[in-house]
Amino acid sequence: MTASQIIFYLISAFVLGTAVLAVTTQKIFRSAIWLLFSLVGVAAWYFWMQVEFVAAVQIIVYVGGVVVLIIFSIFLTQQSGSEMPKPPLKRILFSLLAVLFGFAFSYRIIYEYGFTPAIPAKPFTVPVSAIGEQMLDTRQYGFVLPFEVVSMLLLAAMIGCIVIAMKTVPKGKTVQKHIPPIGTNGSGKLITESKDLQVEEKTT
Repeated sequence: MTASQIIFYLISAFVLGTAVLAVTTQKIFRSAIWLLFSLVGVAAWYFWMQVEFVAAVQIIVYVGGVVVLIIFSIFLTQQSGSEMPKPPLKRILFSLLAVLFGFAFSYRIIYEYGFTPAIPAKPFTVPVSAIGEQMLDTRQYGFVLPFEVVSMLLLAAMIGCIVIAMKTVPKGKTVQKHIPPIGTNGSGKLITESKDLQVEEKTT
């Protein structure tokens, strides 16, 4: 086994391990962090294949764009640090079936394709200018449609963050502001001040 193969297996183990942790952890913020590490591992794959431009796009778009927006959305929620409820048994079974189906489908594609090493192996020598022209090309093999779909995805994530941040309180409900207690009365009850300047009593 060569050093290149060892590096490939190490990166693959890192990507798979962090991906499993991203979907099994009980805290949503930790799930986003493990997802970030998994996407960084995918970028390491691209660096290993010597396609530095694709690796840079992977880091800029997914790590620096999508994951950061996900983390901002988590911070804007009220329960960003709490543990998520345990999923029901039915959802766990369906998830396991989906994983098994994915493995079987991937194995079938790999088995039928029959990968053979190129002789001689040709390195990637595509210039960045050619990649940019192909990405914005509107002809048959152009990628302008996926490029615009990715931009719409980032726009939708930004709009979602703004909507969560501007969420108003429903009518008839009072949001209590967590502030230090201002004192106690003679009956041993803790007095705090709510956001609407009304004084309420909480038993200590």
